[in-house]
Amino acid sequence: MIIRKNKKTVQKTLIYGYGNPGRQDDGLGVAFSELAESWLKENKLQHIAVDSNYQLNIEDAANISEYDLVIFADATKEEISSFTCTRVVPSPEVSFTMHAVTPAFVLDLCSKIYHKLPQTFLIHIKGYEWELKEGLTKQGNQNLTASFEFCKKCINNPEELSHFL
Repeated sequence: MIIRKNKKTVQKTLIYGYGNPGRQDDGLGVAFSELAESWLKENKLQHIAVDSNYQLNIEDAANISEYDLVIFADATKEEISSFTCTRVVPSPEVSFTMHAVTPAFVLDLCSKIYHKLPQTFLIHIKGYEWELKEGLTKQGNQNLTASFEFCKKCINNPEELSHFL
């Protein structure tokens, strides 16, 4: 469903962060969702929903089928600056165990089961420490802030995502 607001097209959007907050920067995705919750309440944005979990599950295909735009957020160990954003394309590939369900696999299930294909992106947030300890590192928190500012900019101006399409 696409909503018109002040002559501007607004997409029904889901922000979904995942990771383990008990493993330092692995919790960046969940922290991303927490920032989104606060921002939505402050700005009374009702066309955006937020979800989070330790990991993605096959049941998330049903959840994302209800949206036009889905933005996943997760921590990464990859050598990037602070964060990056990639378009998610459906993929039937899944690893040996169901503990490694990817956004691409969830999107593939959404397409096959619900015949819906929301525009889907993954924000990869650079993390640094992964020990069994709660709390983000200082650098991880800075990357979280930068990535969330990018997300807000994209939601307010969806054409910002056009170069990822």
